[in-house]
Amino acid sequence: MSSSTRSSFLFAVPTWQEGVGRLVDFGNCLTDYNATDPPENADTRALAQDWGAVGDQLRWAILDFRP
Repeated sequence: MSSSTRSSFLFAVPTWQEGVGRLVDFGNCLTDYNATDPPENADTRALAQDWGAVGDQLRWAILDFRP
């Protein structure tokens, strides 16, 4: 089964240097999120992406179940 990236659009993907820096980032200063205006759009988009991910999982389960 492959992984879905539908619901990760609000999270910034760090570079390997930022990943190494997060090892010693005890104050959580390096955490960064992608923003949308207005915030309601982010909620609507995230909800749609989450349900799309659920649909993907169901589709994969049905395909795996077929003889």
